[in-house]
Amino acid sequence: MPTPLDATPSNIVTRVLARIGQRAYCLLDAIGGIVFLLVDTLRWIMRSLCTRQVRIGRAAVVSQLVRVGVRSIGIVCLVSGAIGFILGLQMAPPLDNLGQVELVPNIIGVAIMREMGPIIAAIVLTGFAGAAIAAELGTMVVGEEIEALEAHALNPIRFLVVPRVIACVCSLFLLTVLADLCAVGAGFVMGVMVLDLPASTYIDNTLRQVDNMDYITGLIKALVFGLEISLIACYNGLRVTGGAEGVGRATTSTVVQSIVAIILADLVFTAAFYALGWG
Repeated sequence: MPTPLDATPSNIVTRVLARIGQRAYCLLDAIGGIVFLLVDTLRWIMRSLCTRQVRIGRAAVVSQLVRVGVRSIGIVCLVSGAIGFILGLQMAPPLDNLGQVELVPNIIGVAIMREMGPIIAAIVLTGFAGAAIAAELGTMVVGEEIEALEAHALNPIRFLVVPRVIACVCSLFLLTVLADLCAVGAGFVMGVMVLDLPASTYIDNTLRQVDNMDYITGLIKALVFGLEISLIACYNGLRVTGGAEGVGRATTSTVVQSIVAIILADLVFTAAFYALGWG
């Protein structure tokens, strides 16, 4: 039990500041580790492009593309389609009160292309693939497979991290395109069948409202989100300690950290695009 001396205001403030400082140190340490992992990953990718002696295994990249991207298609289509329906149903009553229900496709198109499409795909990929990557690499660390690779002069970044980063970035880019199409298509079905909007009106309003920059900014976000998810998952997986319990902690941390990083990156991009006049 704490003594009365330990419960003095100065000691309480000291302990709180020490805890805050420890959390801040852990955060900066993680950010620094992810940055170094990014630098190593880019270095190996550049070496593979510039040097014949260095090759990134195509089979490993294709395997990760199937595991990360192809298997996420179904759930991305389901979630994005549901979001398209939800947006239409939520926007219709207030717009109908203003006599502007035909603006539903305008709102759905902009919201999906700029924000919801890449975020939906990124969050689905985080839960589906990010956690799996962290658990897989963590299990390899616990089983001393990483040490075995290093003992055979095989760099873990080159053979384990690079294929997963490439697969996540490419998969999220393509999944975002698919999410955009599914959400807008679901909104179209809802608008025509539920709101009784003419199909031609829905299509014309969508095309009139959404321009190329709306689509491009969403894809730029998708590339960065994919990079964040893969790097955070690989970083947490390679730092696993404590056996199976450590693998569980790494998996949980990956999901939480990836979602926070996605939202913060989206905030930065949205502010930057607004300042540049792209949004």
